[in-house]
Amino acid sequence: MKSPARDGESAFGRPGPVPVSAGPRRTPAPARPAGAPLSIPMTENPKARHRQPASYHRPQTPSHCVTGGPPGTCEGRIRRGDTVENSGQSRSGDGGAGDRHEPGKRPPGRPRESGGGILMGRPFGVPVYVAPSWFLVAALITWVFGAQLDRVLPELGRARYLVSLFFAVAFYASVLVHELAHTVAALRFKLPVRRIQLQFFGGVSEIEKETEAPGREFVLAFVGPLLSLVLAGVFYLGVLAVEPGTVPGVLLAGLMVSNLLVAAFNLLPGLPLDGGRMLRAVVWKISGNPMTGTVVAAWIGRALAVAVLVGLPLLTRGLGGGSGADLGGFDSLTDALLAAILAAIIWTGAGNSLRMARLRERLPGLRARTLTRRAVPVEAATPLSEALRRAAEAGARALVVVDGQGAPTGLVREAAVVGVPEHRRPWVAVSTLAQDLKDGMRVSADLAGEELLDVLRATPATEYLVVEDGGAVYGVLSAADVERAFVAAMARTAP
Repeated sequence: MKSPARDGESAFGRPGPVPVSAGPRRTPAPARPAGAPLSIPMTENPKARHRQPASYHRPQTPSHCVTGGPPGTCEGRIRRGDTVENSGQSRSGDGGAGDRHEPGKRPPGRPRESGGGILMGRPFGVPVYVAPSWFLVAALITWVFGAQLDRVLPELGRARYLVSLFFAVAFYASVLVHELAHTVAALRFKLPVRRIQLQFFGGVSEIEKETEAPGREFVLAFVGPLLSLVLAGVFYLGVLAVEPGTVPGVLLAGLMVSNLLVAAFNLLPGLPLDGGRMLRAVVWKISGNPMTGTVVAAWIGRALAVAVLVGLPLLTRGLGGGSGADLGGFDSLTDALLAAILAAIIWTGAGNSLRMARLRERLPGLRARTLTRRAVPVEAATPLSEALRRAAEAGARALVVVDGQGAPTGLVREAAVVGVPEHRRPWVAVSTLAQDLKDGMRVSADLAGEELLDVLRATPATEYLVVEDGGAVYGVLSAADVERAFVAAMARTAP
C-alpha cells in the first residue's frame, strides 16, 4: 500500500517518476509558472486542442456565508467540520450578555451543521432554536423570581414557582422579539439570516453577511434595543392598567424592568454589543474605513468588560443598601460570578471582532488563480498508472476526466488515488475514482476572498474545476489547499 501524501503535498506531486503501464514515452512538458493558465490540451486529438465546450460557464456566486463559534460566546475558531468566524457575518444576541454580533465563515467544502437545540418554529422563514442551556437559565430565573414573589405575594405559596416559570418564558419571548427585529432588518437589507438561537445569556441572530454601508450597519444594530424599549413601554402601560400588588401587576412590572435592562445593556458602546456595532458604524462613516471603526469599538468593548467585572458587584451591593449578605456572602459571590462571566464574554467578543476584522483584510489574498493545481485530461477508461505518468510528465497535480469530445465530465479525487496500491493501478480506471462534475463544481479563476469561500461552500466537494471567463479550463482547485491557506491567514491574525 502506498503511504498517504504528506500534509500539503498532492498525491500527483511526488518527486521522481510514477509507475506506469505500457505506453509511449513523451517529452516532459515545462513546468507552469505560478498563476499561468493550463496549457495542456483537453483531448489527445491535436485538432481539438482549443476546444471550449459550451457547458463551461462562470458560476453564479451566491451572496451568503456561514457562521461559527460555540453558542453563547464570541470566540472564533477553526476546526474540521466546524465553523470559522470572520467579519463577514454579524451574529447578534441579547439578554444578560447583551447583543453580540459575531462575524463568521465556514471552511470551504464543509456542509452546514444542524441547528443547535430544539427547533421551535420558522418565523419569516428563519429557524428558531432553543439551546439546552436555556433550560438551566429558566430554572435559575424561576428560583430567583420565586423567592421575590414570596416576599411580595406570600399567599401564593408553592404556586409562586409556576408564576416564576411563566415569567421566564415571557422574558425569553421578549428576547425573541428583540432578535426578530434584527432578523427583519437584515432581510430588508437582503442579508440572509441563518438562524436565531435562544441560549443561556439571551439570544443570537446569525446574520450571514456584513452590511456594505455604515448607515445600514447602524440601523441593523439599533433595531434590537429599540424593540426592547418599545416592549418596556408596552409593559409599563399594562402596569398602569392592572391593580397593584396582584400577580399580573408583578409580572408586568418585572417584564418592564427586564426589557429596560436588556436595552440599556445592549446600548453600551463597545463590541460585541449592539451599541458597539452602532459606534463602529459611526466611526466607519467618519473615517471611511470599517477597520478603524472595528478597532475603536473593540477596544472600548474591552474597557467595558473591565468595568463590568469591577463595577457590577459594587453596583448591585449599593442598590441593596448594604443590607443582607456582605462581600463574603452568597449574594455577593453570585454577583461576582455573574460579572466575571459577562466580562469574559464581552472581552472575548471584542477581541474576536478585532481579530476577524484583520482576517477580513487578508481574505482577498485567497485567490482561486494562485491556489489552482495544474491538471491533465484523461479519458474515463485510462488506467490510473497511465494517468499518473502523464501527470508526472506534465508537472501536474490533478486529473480531469473528459469524454470523447474533450468536455470535462469528472474530477479524480486525490484521496481515492492515494488509497489505491501501486500494484493495482494499471488495472484501475480513473473513472472509478472520479466524482461527477456538477454545475457548482465549476469555479471562476477570478474568484477571491469571501466570494471564493461562498462559492465553495455552496457546493461542498473535494476538488473543483477552475475555468476562465471564456470557458477555457484553467486547472483544478483542491478544497484542502484553500483550507490550508485559510488556516494560514487565520494564524497571521493572532495577536
